[in-house]
Amino acid sequence: MKDNSIYHLIKNQLKELKWFHFILLTIAGSINAFGVTIFLYPVKLYDSGVSGVSMLLDQVTPPYLTISLFLLVINIPIFLFGLKKQGFSFTVYSVYSVAIYSLGSYLIMYVLPIDVNFVSPLAGSDLLLCAIFGGVISGIGSGLTIRHGGAIDGIDVLSVIFAKRLGLSIGSFVMLFNLALYIVCGIILNSWILPLYSIITYFVASKTIDFIVDGFDRSKCAMIVTKKANEITEALKDSFEASGTIVDAVGGYSKSEFQIIYLIINHFQVNKLKTIVHSIDAQAFVSLHEISDVIRQQENV
Repeated sequence: MKDNSIYHLIKNQLKELKWFHFILLTIAGSINAFGVTIFLYPVKLYDSGVSGVSMLLDQVTPPYLTISLFLLVINIPIFLFGLKKQGFSFTVYSVYSVAIYSLGSYLIMYVLPIDVNFVSPLAGSDLLLCAIFGGVISGIGSGLTIRHGGAIDGIDVLSVIFAKRLGLSIGSFVMLFNLALYIVCGIILNSWILPLYSIITYFVASKTIDFIVDGFDRSKCAMIVTKKANEITEALKDSFEASGTIVDAVGGYSKSEFQIIYLIINHFQVNKLKTIVHSIDAQAFVSLHEISDVIRQQENV
């Protein structure tokens, strides 16, 4: 009976996996491998997270211990360690992405007729170009992986598990990890030039990931505090084909009754929104907040 329930559990979890995600994760892992091996590895710049650790270990260990091997040996146990917290599909997608990243790196470095031993095949020995383009391309790969349900670096899992325990945000945990990594690289190399350029790579990659995951055109949440909510929503309906949601509110100090209009707009509509609101209620308070995703948006509410 117990074996049967385990079988159904595994079967249900496997149903969560989508073949379309595997196709996109294959592309994402390949992009990441291209960015790292073509731009970063040849000039000894370092990626962030476990990928950066793998690059450093590749340099200080015997030749048969390659970056491809370290990517698997370090990342996969981390993802399995986070299985309970992150879920089955996330873990499978992540392990698959790392495997593609590792395979792609191996093919570029040891199979394809591409020389990545001394200088970048595309950017030569220009460290700034390598740092920027390596960061952008690897960031695209990482961002696509996140968008499609996985992660390509175990640091993401470690940050979720340990950041809160250490009293840190996830972003702060990742930043401190990478800072420590670059300091270790500088000490081992007895030079700070490459670690400092690697910080540029990390910054560019993180911004690229934000764009890929959240989109180039983030929506904005408008919260309008007014006593003329009905008039404003009617005007918004004519201009935006959406009127927002009205919530009754009471001023904490004045105890006066107000209404709050909650509305999702894009950044092109901000000035028009302000003009409409203040033409109806000059005393209205408008608060705008950037949001990265809208899970469900109802019309005519």
